[in-house]
Amino acid sequence: MKINQPVNAPPEIGATLQKMRLQRGLTLEDLSRVAGVSKSMLSQIEREKANPTIAITWRLANALGVGIGTLLTGHTPDAAAIQTLEAHETPTLPGNHAGYVMRILGPMELAGKFEWYELTLAPSGELASGAHDPGTMEHLTLLHGTMELEVGSEKKKLKIGSTARYPGDRDHVIRNAGKTEARALMVVIHR
Repeated sequence: MKINQPVNAPPEIGATLQKMRLQRGLTLEDLSRVAGVSKSMLSQIEREKANPTIAITWRLANALGVGIGTLLTGHTPDAAAIQTLEAHETPTLPGNHAGYVMRILGPMELAGKFEWYELTLAPSGELASGAHDPGTMEHLTLLHGTMELEVGSEKKKLKIGSTARYPGDRDHVIRNAGKTEARALMVVIHR
C-alpha cells in the first residue's frame, strides 16, 4: 500500500500485474486470451485506470499461476522446490457453446512458445481452430473416448492411446465422434 493512499482505498494492482506479466514474457494479448479478460480492460488495470472485480482478479491470478493474495499485495513468497496447482486453480478456456473445455496445464511464461492442454469434448462437441502462426505444430494424444481430427480435407479417427501430429498453421477441427465424453492431451509448439 502506498503511504499516501487512504486506508479504505482499494489495492492498486496495476504495477504488480504488469510486472508479473512482463516477467513471464507475456503480451497483453497472451494474458487476455488465457485469463478471459479483454486487452483494453487489462491495459486499464495496469495503468490504474480501472479496479478489477474479485472475479477478474481471481482469473488473472490463476492465469499467472499465483494466489489472489499475491496479486493484491504484490508480495511474492519464496518459491518452493515443488509448486502445485490444484484442479480448481488451473486456468480453463471454456467453449461450452461448442461442447469443449480446455484446461491450461503449461506455465504462462511458455505461452506462445510451447503450450499444453487437457481437452475435454462432450458428445458431438468440437474444437475448431483457424490457422495459427506459420510453423506451429500440434500433438494430440487421446486418453478416453473417441475423437476425429480434420486438417484441410483429410480426416482421421483416433484410437485411445494414439497420438496425432499435424500442422497447426492450417485450419483444423477436433470432434468427439462418440456418444460419451472424450479427453485428450494437446501440445502446441510454436516456431
